[in-house]
Amino acid sequence: MVTTSHPADVDRTPRPVHIMLSMPADDPRAVALTSAIHDGDVERLERQLRDEPQLASARIEDRHGVSRTPLHIVADWPGHCSNGARSVAALIAAGADVDARVLHTTTNVSPETALHWAASSDDVTVLDALLDGGAEIEASGAVFTGGPPMSDAVVFAQWRAARRLLERGASTTIWQAAALGLLDRVRELCTAEPAPDLNQITNALWHASRGGQREVAEYLIDLGADVNWIGHDSKTPCDAAKTFGDAELVEWLRERGARHATELR
Repeated sequence: MVTTSHPADVDRTPRPVHIMLSMPADDPRAVALTSAIHDGDVERLERQLRDEPQLASARIEDRHGVSRTPLHIVADWPGHCSNGARSVAALIAAGADVDARVLHTTTNVSPETALHWAASSDDVTVLDALLDGGAEIEASGAVFTGGPPMSDAVVFAQWRAARRLLERGASTTIWQAAALGLLDRVRELCTAEPAPDLNQITNALWHASRGGQREVAEYLIDLGADVNWIGHDSKTPCDAAKTFGDAELVEWLRERGARHATELR
């Protein structure tokens, strides 16, 4: 049975509301909080939260003006902090906003939630803890697309996180479905009204190639996808398949007329 992003047994008891605390990253409290999270010392983290409950929802601003929450610190690249799931649970229990977004004081940046960052870090344990705590699985704000955490997972080729989001009920666009090899979903989207245009089909081919999904790639090529589109990272589908490490897919694409970007310039 697939678990949804808002399981019925999530504790919906109202949590205490605290006045927002904002501090620089070199503030001793921020340093101590970050250290406890990175060390996986949940007992120390819980003591800090008991002593100063505002820390759970605090805004910690770095020297670049990026303002994040303690939940973002747990999920931040490269992720996989020791006891990350327990840290997430402790912060949420203390009043952290599970859907709070990263902010920037000077320029526009992607307003990602901690769930976006967990997806970007391929940290399935923290991802599950955030979803179990009520995180919105379709929250907007991803890098490049402005989409949900699934977008970040696929864009950064974090396949475990992408598949876990899928298991937890996340939706997929045509390019995300192509990357994950979801042929039935790709067919569904390609036969829907309105149908995707050729640019979208070509983009989906690029992602299918990057994800090593030959069956999906074949379907999209038969629909007219451009096998020699120089797309993301200045790579063609052939380049994307090579990056994935699928030599057989590269050879098959070349048999269909695909070339590497260096051969097309």
